[in-house]
Amino acid sequence: MSLSPKASEPSVQSNDFASLPDDIVRNIESILGDEAHVPDSYRYYHGLAYSVREQLIRNWMNTQRAYYDSMVKRVYYLSLEFLPGRFLMNCLTNMQIRKVCSEAVENLGLTMEELEEVEMDAGLGNGGLGRLASCYVDSMASLCIPGYGYGILYDYGIFFQSIVNGWQEESCDNWRRQGVPWEIPRREQLYEIRFYGRSEAYQDDQGRLRYRWVDTGNVMAMPCDILIPGYGGEHVTNMRLWTARSSSDFSLKHFNLGDYMRAMEDKVISENLTKVLYPNDELMQGKELRLKQQYFLVAATFQDIMRRYKKEHGALSAFADHVAVQLNDTHPSIAVAELMRLLLDEEGMSWEQAWSICTRTFAYTNHTVLPEALETWPVDLIGHVLPRHLEIIYEINHRFLQEVAERFSEDQGRLERMSIIQEGPVRRVRMANLAIVGSHTVNGVAALHSEIIKNGLFRDFDEFFPGKLTNVTNGVTPRRWLLQINPDLSELITSAIGPDWTCNLDLLRDLIPLADDSQFRQAFAAAKLANKKRLARYVLRRMGMGINPHTMFDCQFKRMHEYKRQLLNVLHIITRYNRLKSNPGVDHPARTILFGGKAAPGYFMAKLIIKLINSVAGLINNDPEVNRHLRVLFLPNYCISQAEKVVPAADLSEQISTAGYEASGTGNMKFSLNGALTIGTMDGANVEIMEEVGADNIFIFGLEEGQIEAERRQGYDPFSYYEKDQELKQTLDMIAAGRFSPDDPGLFMPIIDNLLRNGDYYLLLADYRPYVQAQERVDELYADKEQWMRKAILNTANMGKFSSDRAVMEYARKIWNVTPLTAEQLSG
Repeated sequence: MSLSPKASEPSVQSNDFASLPDDIVRNIESILGDEAHVPDSYRYYHGLAYSVREQLIRNWMNTQRAYYDSMVKRVYYLSLEFLPGRFLMNCLTNMQIRKVCSEAVENLGLTMEELEEVEMDAGLGNGGLGRLASCYVDSMASLCIPGYGYGILYDYGIFFQSIVNGWQEESCDNWRRQGVPWEIPRREQLYEIRFYGRSEAYQDDQGRLRYRWVDTGNVMAMPCDILIPGYGGEHVTNMRLWTARSSSDFSLKHFNLGDYMRAMEDKVISENLTKVLYPNDELMQGKELRLKQQYFLVAATFQDIMRRYKKEHGALSAFADHVAVQLNDTHPSIAVAELMRLLLDEEGMSWEQAWSICTRTFAYTNHTVLPEALETWPVDLIGHVLPRHLEIIYEINHRFLQEVAERFSEDQGRLERMSIIQEGPVRRVRMANLAIVGSHTVNGVAALHSEIIKNGLFRDFDEFFPGKLTNVTNGVTPRRWLLQINPDLSELITSAIGPDWTCNLDLLRDLIPLADDSQFRQAFAAAKLANKKRLARYVLRRMGMGINPHTMFDCQFKRMHEYKRQLLNVLHIITRYNRLKSNPGVDHPARTILFGGKAAPGYFMAKLIIKLINSVAGLINNDPEVNRHLRVLFLPNYCISQAEKVVPAADLSEQISTAGYEASGTGNMKFSLNGALTIGTMDGANVEIMEEVGADNIFIFGLEEGQIEAERRQGYDPFSYYEKDQELKQTLDMIAAGRFSPDDPGLFMPIIDNLLRNGDYYLLLADYRPYVQAQERVDELYADKEQWMRKAILNTANMGKFSSDRAVMEYARKIWNVTPLTAEQLSG
């Protein structure tokens, strides 16, 4: 249960913002150096943001004092990605000052919606991994759990996506170009980060063999804080994001000699380190840069952790009693070697002392079921960039394999699988194995995912470390993903069951009886329609295309990847189109099918599927016989602020990945929480959603994970499905014949080849007919609006389990051994 303030209790808004209009004007004049008498959304957004930040800083300082005074154990959540979206509305919602700020802005001649649109989404992450990290920081703040998120302050996000002639085009996501008022740079607190060089052995003054890292190339890490308020606004934590600074900014000597490029070279090379999220790692230079980014985050963070620890405590022997480090996926797992280096080389500990501290400090979250998705680095690359760390990794591996051999001396295959070093033509360091060996707990992110990794991916480790592998099902913050983005539904829920659900999502179960109340169903439907109209206005502004809010909004918004099977959705769309053409009199519920998601720049097949979606959309949307019943759109540049408009408006949520491939997913949770029904496979968190909402309130179809394995063992033949299913054959033949690419008939043949000739790896054709049949059940239910709305209410009502508050409290109790601050500790 949350320890944050109840939604009904007074928040910081009562007295602290009485002078808000004057504060906005003061900040425009004193910080922006501009005049405030002419209403301008850019100026007033910054004026309001700085006013809110002032209160955040006061509460953050009180929070930090409470941490030090209470000598509490702290959590450090390390993630290469955060995906916070826009900060303004999240702060206003969590501080419970949205109403007072809206009134102040309106009195100044603008609307909150105008100010909100000024802010750009923070380009600090890409997909679910980063969004999960942001939800968890929000819940840590709201639950008063002492801790921080640590990441990198990328100057440019992954990319800005445009759709040109149906193709994805990427451009620079310069999200900081207008200034970010939420950033608090700590220029006085630089840390030196080392790369390259060599490891040198020496004897210390007691005659012990020691090592030091010498002849290094150095970069400075500057911290930049972004404050994150918990619900109620009193407990404020922060993301501490690192940005690279050159150790020698400018060469005046070269400048005076006229070599202006050389004068800036060191600065540019050093600061490239934090320029871009996920540099292209197809080239060796990109691989090296990505490895350096990971170590840069880890090395700066641990210097900061050590600084903070030593302010409060003496001997490092108690380090793990006061510090919990969570590794969000394998990206920061070089931290295991870095902490060992600090304890061995800098603090002079024995190996046994250092390893004991290390393995009691770290916990690791795994986010994949795919062996090929587990990060590995060439041994030679790590040896070049981090020579001392490679020595430490070898020693960790040597000692670990000795332990394994003692128990499984005859099982050479097990030794090879569990080794941190992967042998082969190019020897590689398995970062997941390093994280598992160096952590006290490893967790999956959904019940199915955790079972898969325990029984498959990490079976050897589960047998060797009984109990180390566990599960914490992902969750989403209800403050962001219901209260903030869906005010109409939130107000309805609050009027029915009170406001405390924002802090205890299990209370949504009180809505269950109201699913049978016709007046409540009517009000629920009205809230959904209002959200659909809001999305329709957004689509009209962005794309110049009208969509009918009285049609079913069928939504698939997620990263473009073949296993997520956007292509299966397209096959159903073409089938639906063919049925409408051949039977124009059949009364099917009208649908608007919406897609969104980015494909990695080098991912040819995903980009070709985007082109196919847009080509199919072009044909359907321009066919007057069909377009009243079916429209298809791909919304460009999917991001958090776009999701905030899409999620509340969705009627149907497409979660159709190949079973066994999605670790969890959190989009499925957000859509269901906002009253969308799910059509999906038994994959990831879909399994647990079905258990919570009931099998009658979700559309499950397709092969399950065990059936897929059996199908492959028996020799899966996709061509047999093509031959025996006439609608599937017609659909694929239309694509192959160039019906959707008349100017280039062979354009989509790589898709056809993948499905029919190259094995259909993600089993789209096996699941095609069950998917179409599930869509028929969707049509049948949607035609009965009362029953559809009843099931939508039951979806919302049964989503309490999927709160990030529940997930973070599980981490706190099971993994971090951290206790939330009490109200007395926080108030001092």
